[in-house]
Amino acid sequence: MKHIIFSLIVTLISVSACGQKTKSAEIDKTSKTPAQLSKYQVAYFGSGCFWCVEAIYESVKGVAEVESGYSGGHVENPTYEEVCTGTTGHAETVKIYYDSTVISYDDLLKVFYDSHDPTTLNRQGPDAGTQYRSAIFYRNNYERDHAKAYIDELLKEQKFPRITTEVVKYTAFYKAEEYHQNFECRNPNNGYVQAVSQPRLEQFKIKAPEMLKTK
Repeated sequence: MKHIIFSLIVTLISVSACGQKTKSAEIDKTSKTPAQLSKYQVAYFGSGCFWCVEAIYESVKGVAEVESGYSGGHVENPTYEEVCTGTTGHAETVKIYYDSTVISYDDLLKVFYDSHDPTTLNRQGPDAGTQYRSAIFYRNNYERDHAKAYIDELLKEQKFPRITTEVVKYTAFYKAEEYHQNFECRNPNNGYVQAVSQPRLEQFKIKAPEMLKTK
């Protein structure tokens, strides 16, 4: 996203920082109303650029809506620019509305670990900083216990050499500025989207095809 240091890609295709506002595509999804969303369960995850993470979860069956925002910090109603400084304590986070009769919380954890690298502390791909940390914000004991058990199982099976994911109690979620919402879908020609977000989404689709929505 912002402060990207991957010189080869920058040199070749002039990658845009994730914070850059780009012209939206004409086609956009129709967001559900708060009343429609109230029937769904919610979960909160941070695993790098929320442009990437939102698009990944939007592709998963049983997920009704995903919002990009900020969690885990100590400043109320932070702006994107403030979060980018790394001084507010927030992680770029997605709020996932999901149908628990179709997809379980454990399934969401599977998507989480199938779609990012949890071994890199405060970094995801080209994006570095505490705002890009791997984080699970649990709302109750069930989510906490299942998240920790899932991590223990991954380590036991040696899926990863280490896992840096923080599992912390949810306190607040601040929805990000409107131009961040559904960013990848609305801005398919953005340099960062083409270089980072779309490849990350495609890698997830290859890894977990059974979890994808059918068209």
